[in-house]
Amino acid sequence: MEFVKFKELEERITKILQEKVVLKTRSQELEELLKNKDRELEEANKKLKGLNEERETVRTKVDSLLDLLQDI
Repeated sequence: MEFVKFKELEERITKILQEKVVLKTRSQELEELLKNKDRELEEANKKLKGLNEERETVRTKVDSLLDLLQDI
């Protein structure tokens, strides 16, 4: 009788340890995905910043050209 309880306890502990390994692996996968998404977001933000700067440059040039046209 006592050995049966120990066997059940051992099986439960083994199952918990296996689940822990699976969860740890999944956690590492998710952390890597998060790092990749962070890098992608950083790249997108840099590109957006560059586009905004380019837009401002174009806007300044257009304003300058409009000012020249007003003088005509």
